[in-house]
Amino acid sequence: MMIVDLIDGDDFRMRLVALGVHIPEGAGPDTCARMALCKHRGEGVEGLKELVDELVRRSDILLPSVRQAIDHYLLPALN
Repeated sequence: MMIVDLIDGDDFRMRLVALGVHIPEGAGPDTCARMALCKHRGEGVEGLKELVDELVRRSDILLPSVRQAIDHYLLPALN
């Protein structure tokens, strides 16, 4: 039996924080995506497009709430 780690809201937040986006602990995927988008529009977030591309490619292990936040906020702005 194989156990796969799913990318949840906390993982998503940590990945965005690693890119320099300040996001408070406990923020949900929508808040994380909105804050990343705001920073991206304001000053840019190096590596954001690559992160989003990677997560979309691995959508089989994304929790639906994370995928929804990416689809709603980040994909339209980055494509």
